[in-house]
Formats: sequence, structure tokens, C-alpha cells
Amino acid sequence: MTTLLVIAKEPRPGRVKTRLTPPFTPGQAAGLAEAALADTLHAVAATPATRRVLVLDGAPGPWLPPGFDVVAQCAGGLDERLARAFACCAGPALLIGMDTPQVTPELLTVDFADCDAWFGPAEDGGFWALGLACPDPALLRGVPMSTPVTGAVQRERLVSAGLRVRDLPTLRDVDTAPDAHAVAALAPRGRFAARLARCSPVPEPGAEPVTRPVGPR
Repeated sequence: MTTLLVIAKEPRPGRVKTRLTPPFTPGQAAGLAEAALADTLHAVAATPATRRVLVLDGAPGPWLPPGFDVVAQCAGGLDERLARAFACCAGPALLIGMDTPQVTPELLTVDFADCDAWFGPAEDGGFWALGLACPDPALLRGVPMSTPVTGAVQRERLVSAGLRVRDLPTLRDVDTAPDAHAVAALAPRGRFAARLARCSPVPEPGAEPVTRPVGPR
């Protein structure tokens, strides 16, 4: 069976989801990040696994369900932190982030019987999931992260290493307000959608007030 890894930041205002501000406040953005992380962790908790690990930058909170080992992220760039997460695994492992609260146990239940790697591309050019039958940190080190070609470079790294790669469905990360609304619509019963429904976007500085016509209806 597979080890499931979730790499995440503690959802604190000003440290997470900064691209959501504006239109949301730092506190609202942190609340959305917490809801996204909680949805992700509960999906992982419902997925059959040998071990479940939260690779965390920060401290765990009440959003963490039981059944997870918590390990601290190492220093360095994201490629190094992802590599180190895989280095801690002795067998097949699947790693995901905290930006896809629409993920389901069905998506995370992967079988390495006829492949060496699973790759989940993201709509923004990155990737939301990476699975390795034999975790090798060298497959991630040096891959440029947070660029429009990150996913393509990472997948090519796998192929160039001679791995048999199978693809998971493309998912949309939550980075911006339009992303948040689109993802919430995909999982309307989740914690993320419920938290988004309670958020009232704040107008950007200098924005014109919205007026409504007065008259018969």
C-alpha cells in the first residue's frame, strides 16, 4: 500500500494564500486556506494507505484529523522540500499539496502495479500530485517551481529517468479569487465552499462603489 504525503503551510494570516488578498482580507484568506487544508486532509484520511504524513511548515491545529504523522518541512526551495518529503519514505508514496480541496479518495487511490510514477497536472502549469513507486529525491531537485512550465519539466524529468508514468486528471489549484469560486463549485458540500460562502470580499482601494438603480421591479 502507499504512503500519502500532504505538504502544507500552517494557515496563518499573511503567510498563506496571499494572492487572495485582495479581494479577501488576510484573515479570510487564512480561513480559506484552513478549510482547503481540512478538506484535503479528510480526503487523505478516507483513502487506504500504509501511512499518512503531513509535511508541515508551522504547527498543527484543530484542523488536523487523527491518523497523521506530522513532520517539519526542511529549509530550502520547494523542490528541496518536496525531495526531502519523498526521502523519508521507504516504499511507494503519493504527495499532494493543500491547494486542491476538491480532491477525493477515489483520485488518491493509485496502483503502482503497472507504472513507476503517477503525475497530476494542474491547470496553471504546475502539478497537484506526484506519486513514485521508488521515491528518489533526485527526481525533484532542480525542477523550477511555481512557473507555468513546472509541471512539464517535472513530468519530463520522470520520463527521462525511464519511468513509466500514468496521469491523473488535471485539477485547478486555489491561488486567486476566480480559482476559489471555480473550485468551490466543484465541491459545493465541502468545508472550503462553506467558508467561501461566508467571506465578503473587501473592495480594492480606489474602486468605485457599486450603485443599484432605483425604480419599479
